[in-house]
Amino acid sequence: MRYPVKTFFIDYNKAMKRYICFFFLSAIIFLGVNHSFALSETLRTEEAKEADVKGVFTLILYGARDINDVEALAILDLEGDQYTFEPYAPAFDYKVEKGLSEKTALNKAYKFISYHNAFLRPQLSRIIDPKGKTIGYEVRPLYMPFVFGRSDVLEVDYSLKGDKVKATIRIIPSVERALPERTLVSFLKP
Repeated sequence: MRYPVKTFFIDYNKAMKRYICFFFLSAIIFLGVNHSFALSETLRTEEAKEADVKGVFTLILYGARDINDVEALAILDLEGDQYTFEPYAPAFDYKVEKGLSEKTALNKAYKFISYHNAFLRPQLSRIIDPKGKTIGYEVRPLYMPFVFGRSDVLEVDYSLKGDKVKATIRIIPSVERALPERTLVSFLKP
């Protein structure tokens, strides 16, 4: 009768060791992932007026890959401050122009975002650092609401990590589901 009891405790100890190892491994992974996300800080935006835009800018033109692309955005990065903007996208999805005056940068931004046939008007917002200082501006298109179900179709997040501002730009999921396919195969269909 001793043999089955001994086997039970041996199996029990092996199982407990596995659970303990799994628990510690999970805890290490969770803390590591949590720590890496904690290093970046989300920045906020608020509406601005053209008169507020002053200085020399680096203009980042994102999207507008084809005539039906509603994912277009212009970022005016204020030169001379400690921050640099970088879209979270491949290099072929955006263009960068440096050393532009406020008037030139705004005109190019307005022209870039207004190409779509459902364009209604631009929306100018300032991007604010954690101390409340303006570090750049965003120009996004607002579309006729009856076309996409809403005027603002973009979801833009700015996260600050060190002196880099990462701009994550995407179409709101409900709008993206309603858009027609944008693949090469869809253009080849009769």
